[in-house]
Amino acid sequence: MTTYDYDLFVIGAGSGGVRAARLTALGGKRVAIAEEFRVGGTCVIRGCVPKKFMVMASEVSHALKIAEGYGWSFDKAEFDWPTFLEAKDVEIARLSGIYAANLGKAGVDLVHGRAVLKDAHTVEIVGKDQTITAEKILIATGGRPWKPEDLPGIEHAITSEEAFHLPQLPKRILIAGGGYIAVEFAGIFAGLGVETTLIYRGPNILRGFDDDVRAHLAGEIEKRGVKVILGCQHKSLEKTGTGIVNHLENGMSLETDVVMFATGRVPHVKDLGLETAGVELNDDGAIKVDTLSKTTAENIWAIGDVTDRMNLTPVAIREAVAFHETVYRDNPQAFDYEAVASAVFSQPPVGTVGLTESEARHSCPGEVDVYLTRFRPMKYAFTGSDERVLMKLVVDAQSQRVVGVHIVGPEAPEMIQLAAIAVKAGLTKAQWDATCAVHPTMAEELVTLKDKQQPGNMSAG
Repeated sequence: MTTYDYDLFVIGAGSGGVRAARLTALGGKRVAIAEEFRVGGTCVIRGCVPKKFMVMASEVSHALKIAEGYGWSFDKAEFDWPTFLEAKDVEIARLSGIYAANLGKAGVDLVHGRAVLKDAHTVEIVGKDQTITAEKILIATGGRPWKPEDLPGIEHAITSEEAFHLPQLPKRILIAGGGYIAVEFAGIFAGLGVETTLIYRGPNILRGFDDDVRAHLAGEIEKRGVKVILGCQHKSLEKTGTGIVNHLENGMSLETDVVMFATGRVPHVKDLGLETAGVELNDDGAIKVDTLSKTTAENIWAIGDVTDRMNLTPVAIREAVAFHETVYRDNPQAFDYEAVASAVFSQPPVGTVGLTESEARHSCPGEVDVYLTRFRPMKYAFTGSDERVLMKLVVDAQSQRVVGVHIVGPEAPEMIQLAAIAVKAGLTKAQWDATCAVHPTMAEELVTLKDKQQPGNMSAG
């Protein structure tokens, strides 16, 4: 019988890899995990967590403006970018340390370095003259930002990863992209006082989200100072003595200090040695896996963004749990991707769960009922602000199940987490209606929507 150094070797110490490693080690197996950068992965180091700190910092300017309407006055309110960066980096280092410490407490051996597959049971730690064997291998290397390398002048642009470490706050920035990362960073920089332009080649931002959400948010972020240019993309970038000139395909030229491309992410599979281990990629360049996260190699699994199924941190963690249950507890589990809630920390933020109206009309057996409201929340109505909230329920008319909930407005991410419980449980519109409202709140609108939207009034993004 072959003897290996470890029962399980995990490549990538992000949220999914760390969870799988800890659970397996706590179950008595010999486990090692390799990380080429810092423990914590994209979410903790260069994604969700530092981004949320930046969102919260940038929201203060809006809060101060609203506060004046409530009688507060501020003689001098200033934001210092270096002070924020230092505090952010200290907190990220603390969180990364906690992840590393928890691995140690569970009995996981942490290998600092880039692991590359040499065969189906062997990895090499690049530059360290070290090879390690394992009975089973789990790949959890996540994704990386993508930008068009063939675009003239692209070397002058940054991605979201560099945005977390800009040496100084720019006066002008152009962000290319229309997904959640682009929209979130547009809100961040605008909130910090940067002249911000968002350019996207599509007809509206947030492709894949509900059309009413897309149209509503596009209007709301412009109220917050973001200039939105749709149906257009870069022709080239030109570095000058005063900045970077963005030459656009519509003939416009716009000079900014920083250009950030947030045009998508791709699975991080480059130079992993997958072919030597018999691990195949799908047509989109992600690791091909079955419903139990098993690759085309008999003893290798993959979870998280590297598989490009549903690229959310909590999903990667749940996939890790399912992997552990399947492989080490003789309890085969496949993660259920239906009705997974998500949030966009734009300004205002978005919370969504379940089907969009378009998806429901294609998948529900009969008619679809839509309940939609737009209103000025109490907080803004008092100050005279024109900002509005959108709430939308999508209902399968035949079963009366609420199959989609979409919110744009303050605290939408907090509300959608609770709404997701109801959608996941398959509750009907009558059960939502039977729930007593909490007054005065924005959330009460979710249980007091009574009027169906008429087909002639449907809006499109």
